Amino acid sequence: MHGSEILLDLFVIFVAAQIGAGVARMLRLPGVVGEIAVGCAIGPSVLGWIAPSEPLEVLAEIGVVLLLFSVGLETRVDEMKRVGRSAFLVGVLGVIVPFALGSLWAHGSGFDWDKSLFVAAAFVATSAGITARVLQELGVLQRQESRVILGAAVIDDILAMLLLGIVTALQAGESVQIGKLVVIVAEAVGFVLVIGFFGTHIARRWSQRLASLKLCSSLALALALCLGLAFASTQFGLAAIIGAFLAGMVASEIPQRDELEHQTQPLLALMTPFFFVLTGAKIELAQLASTDALLALAVITAIALVSKLVGGFLGALALGRRGALIVGVGMMPRGEVGVVIASLGLATGVFSPRTYALIVAMSLLTSIVTPPLLALLLQPRQTSPQ
Repeated sequence: MHGSEILLDLFVIFVAAQIGAGVARMLRLPGVVGEIAVGCAIGPSVLGWIAPSEPLEVLAEIGVVLLLFSVGLETRVDEMKRVGRSAFLVGVLGVIVPFALGSLWAHGSGFDWDKSLFVAAAFVATSAGITARVLQELGVLQRQESRVILGAAVIDDILAMLLLGIVTALQAGESVQIGKLVVIVAEAVGFVLVIGFFGTHIARRWSQRLASLKLCSSLALALALCLGLAFASTQFGLAAIIGAFLAGMVASEIPQRDELEHQTQPLLALMTPFFFVLTGAKIELAQLASTDALLALAVITAIALVSKLVGGFLGALALGRRGALIVGVGMMPRGEVGVVIASLGLATGVFSPRTYALIVAMSLLTSIVTPPLLALLLQPRQTSPQ
C-alpha cells in the first residue's frame, strides 16, 4: 500500500468510528458497539471502503495494547489479590464449560473428535479488550466484579494457550508431551506472577529514584514498559495485551499515576478505534448467506454466550447472584482471541471458509451482544458501587 492509501484508510476508519460511537451513545449503547458495527459496514463485506491490511493490523494491535495498559493503570495489585479466589474459579470454569459444549457441538456437526477440540478452542478465551473498554466507558473499573473479570481474563488466556498447544499437537499427529506443556504453563504463570507482584513492589520502591534522574518523562518510561512487557508476554505464549495490562498495574504504583492516566487519554482516543473497527471489518457476510449457515451461527453463538455465562456465574457466586451475573456477562465476548484461533484453523486446513466465517462471526456477535447487556446490569448501580 502507498502512503497516501494508508492515510485515506486511517481517515475513513477514524471518522467512521466517531460516527458509529456517537450513534451508539445516542441509542444508549456503549461506543464500542457502534465501532464494531460500523467496521462491518465499511469493510469488504458491505461497502468495501477499507480492507484489513498489515499496516492497519499493526495500528489495531497498538490500540488494544494501549487500552489494556490504561485499564491496568486503574487496577491495583492489592485489589486483585482480594478477588484472587473468585477470579481463579471464574477463569477455570469459564474455560471448562465452553470447551466441553463447543466440542460436543462440533462433533455433532460432523467433525472428527480431534478437529472438534480445535473448534472448541475458539470458544474458550475471553476478549479482555472488549470488556475492558466497556468497563472503562461506564466508569466501573473499581468495582469488585470488574476486578474479577480482568483477573479471570488473564487466567483464561493462560488456559487457552495450553488448550491451543494440545489441539495443535493433535492436528499435527504428534503425541501430547505433558512435560513440555507443564513447562509452557509454568513459564506463563511465572511471568504473570513475577510482573504482577514483584514488578509492582519494585515500582513502589524505585519510582521516585527513577523520576529524580530526569532522563525522560514518566509517560515515556511507562510507554516503554508497556511495549516491552507486551512483547515479553508473547514470548511466554500469552497475548500481548496481558503484558500491557501488567505494565499498567506496575505503573499504577508510582506517584505520577493520575498524571499518566490524563496523559494517555489522547493516545487512547486516537488508537483504540482502529482495533474495534477492524474487528468488525473482518467478517465475511457472503459465507453466511444461507439459512443453514445462519442457523449454525445462531446455535454456536448461543453456546458461546451461555457457556461463558454459566462458567462465570458459577465461579463468582461468592459475589452474590447479581455480581455473579455481571461477571458471567463480562466474560462472554471472544473478540480477537476467537478470530486468531479461527485464522490458525483456516491456515492449517482444519476449518473450511464457511466454518472460519462462522467462528469469526460468533466471536464478533458475542462482542456486540455483551456491551449493552453489561451496561444494563452495571448502570443502575454506578452511583452505589459495592
